[in-house]
Amino acid sequence: MPQPVRRRVVLATCCLSLFIVGLDNTIVNLALPSIRHELGASVSGLQWTIDAYTLVLASLLMLSGSTADRVGRRRTFQTGLALFSLGSLLCGIAPNIGLLVAFRALQAIGGSMLNPVALSIVANVFTEPRDRVRAIGVWAAVNGLSLAVGPVVGGVLVGWAGWRSIFWINVPVGIAAIVLTALFVPESRAPRPRRLDPVGQLLVIVVLASVTYGIIEGRGSGALMVGCFAVGAVALAVLLPYERRRRDPLLELRFFRSVPFSGATLTAVTGFAALSGFLFLNTLYLQEARGFSALHAGLLTLPMAALTVVGAPLSGRMVNARGPRLPLLVAGAGIAASGVVLSGIGPETPILLVVAGYVCFGVGYGVLNAPITNAAVSGMPREQAGLAAAVASTSRQVGTALGVAVVGAVVAGSAGTPPGTGRAVWAIVAGCGVLVFALGLVTTGRWALATAARVGGPDHDDAPVV
Repeated sequence: MPQPVRRRVVLATCCLSLFIVGLDNTIVNLALPSIRHELGASVSGLQWTIDAYTLVLASLLMLSGSTADRVGRRRTFQTGLALFSLGSLLCGIAPNIGLLVAFRALQAIGGSMLNPVALSIVANVFTEPRDRVRAIGVWAAVNGLSLAVGPVVGGVLVGWAGWRSIFWINVPVGIAAIVLTALFVPESRAPRPRRLDPVGQLLVIVVLASVTYGIIEGRGSGALMVGCFAVGAVALAVLLPYERRRRDPLLELRFFRSVPFSGATLTAVTGFAALSGFLFLNTLYLQEARGFSALHAGLLTLPMAALTVVGAPLSGRMVNARGPRLPLLVAGAGIAASGVVLSGIGPETPILLVVAGYVCFGVGYGVLNAPITNAAVSGMPREQAGLAAAVASTSRQVGTALGVAVVGAVVAGSAGTPPGTGRAVWAIVAGCGVLVFALGLVTTGRWALATAARVGGPDHDDAPVV
């Protein structure tokens, strides 16, 4: 096979893994009412169905990347595909909500070995800078597409074959990717892999899990919530000084002296909290409060999906031409506007008003990803740009988990209110948009960029990365 064709096959294989992992972040939302009815799940059970996946994914992304650098990227990638496919198969036959949540965690262990490792494979296969930029552009487009079409695909599958089909569809795709990887993907390792940090990894898991558990399960017990938050605070207090002393820390804390980097991390958490909260509320509203089928609900999200697909490449061009400020401001304004528009919806709200809220959110979310990645890596030392991007990816997953936890807790505490309605829950989405807008203003000025240059030193990388 000619080398250019082989490289394209490798890119397609890696994008295939990215697509199914990204799809699983959002596709499950449309199946939540069906899962609730068949398995008798509570609201907290539905929250864990989403958060078991995103929490494990967030916790293990950086560990999986460093493991692949050490033991081999192809080997790690194939292991991830096998675990993700097995987890998907088990999710599709889960007899109760507890096992479904456990199998979702298994899915996420495999998923954590796919995205960062596949991106490393692409970077090593496409050695020419121009070819690499094009390949990463395709990668970014597939990432945005997978998240955007998840609700639509989920609605079609649930309406056609039931909620279990959203998991089974991953199995043949995963098997095909395993075969293609064995045939075409070369093995590679880092010349000097970062040392593993098991203590730091454990502390990160404790911080994320305790806070999320406190939000989801602690609403009926103030003591439980306070206890969980205290455990998270203690773990964080131990983590920070421990990471400062390590030669190869899991978290490079000096990066956070860069205002653009810290801002990108907060923006990722906030923006993706808005996304996950929006999708969670939207699913409950359309299917529970309005009585629409999963297919009908999925089709109603098409405007949001379309605007996300269109907005992603436009955002990349804006970042390259004018920097991250404009797309961040548009993103914040769009997300905030959607929360305001949808804050007054009820079972009888005209559907055009609802779709207008979806359009606002699509505009905002569609331009969000490129400036986050750019702000995270711009000014970082070239040899550590990948680590900086991994922190941004982890922040996205943390935001997704927290969005579902917080919004779900408010929904569960709003007895007598139609699911997915109420000013309080949509005010959370609007507030996230306002914070994204404010961060866009503060973190993109001259003072902020100067802090990035000081962190990066003489070898910093100013090239836009989208």
